[in-house]
Amino acid sequence: MADTSPERETGTRTEAAATGTATAGTGARRGRRRGLRGWGGVAAMAAACAVTAALTLVPLSRGGAAGAVSGAAVAAPAAPAAEECQDPEASLRPSGADGPSVKAIKDRGKLVVGVDQNSYRWGYRDPATGKLEGFDIDLARAIAKDILGDRDAVIFRAIPTNQRIAALESGRVDLVVRTMTINCKRAEQVAFSTAYFQAGQQVLAPEGSPVKGYDASLKGKRVCSAEGSTAYEALEEQSFGAVFRDEHDGGDGDEDVLTVPNQLDCLVRLQLGEVDAVVTDNALAAGQAAQDPAVELKGEPFTTEFYGVAAKLGNDDLVRRVNQVLVDYRKGPWTQAYDKWLSEVLPGIGGPPAPKYRSG
Repeated sequence: MADTSPERETGTRTEAAATGTATAGTGARRGRRRGLRGWGGVAAMAAACAVTAALTLVPLSRGGAAGAVSGAAVAAPAAPAAEECQDPEASLRPSGADGPSVKAIKDRGKLVVGVDQNSYRWGYRDPATGKLEGFDIDLARAIAKDILGDRDAVIFRAIPTNQRIAALESGRVDLVVRTMTINCKRAEQVAFSTAYFQAGQQVLAPEGSPVKGYDASLKGKRVCSAEGSTAYEALEEQSFGAVFRDEHDGGDGDEDVLTVPNQLDCLVRLQLGEVDAVVTDNALAAGQAAQDPAVELKGEPFTTEFYGVAAKLGNDDLVRRVNQVLVDYRKGPWTQAYDKWLSEVLPGIGGPPAPKYRSG
């Protein structure tokens, strides 16, 4: 496994958060014992994630409370009331100025970014090198390049879906670039950039399954989703009779089958026959279907969602700086990253969503 210390990997450092190590490796080991159909490259990637996470696990604390990133925290203003949220995709206008949050990052010399290490083509570990790669990883590097002049001046911290907001609030990361959907509920907790990708919720199930999509065919079926995801929220609102809650939802999740920390865990559960279907973003599901020919997307996307880069509430200068990066990123690098990582699994996307800005 490649050395991922700061001195190696061209100055890029990777950390797996204590709450964010890949659990898919456990499923991979169970899968080898019990036998999986169509496992293909998933086991290799999951095993690489688990091994690399074990090798790169380091304490998050640096002598401050809850491992906070020194100097990066800015007091958060009171969040707007939920009823005031009309257009959560509208963000602050772009600026290249160095405010307090940006200056703290420059003083540190590293941008700390929360990412996924389990989502194929988005944020995942190359099983051959152990390095993080994908569409979100390229965007994080572009932000580091703009702020620090070096695309490798970034510390990646792998965090599970349900810890994205907590990682920002505690100061463990400066930004989260992790297929994070912008919505009104989350906009009360974190500050989002403008949208950099459009996706939608969809169902993933084995070929030949009686599940036809997000409809009545889910009745009585065991459906997996990531805890804290918009997929789980969608099932809470309309489940069509699906079984999607674990008995102890909201606990530590160690024994959960239906609600898992990371989306790859759902694919493992599907392969093991422990669930009948998965609900997730079609962008993530397409990557999983590309890994495993035994599963496929069912029906059509039933939501329209936009991914944004998330920062801690109050770090407005950092949000404006990210939005400035995205202005330039949309002019060419976005298409290059799409062609490299996503065009095969999500063909036909003409370009990034247009940015929306708040008035004033």
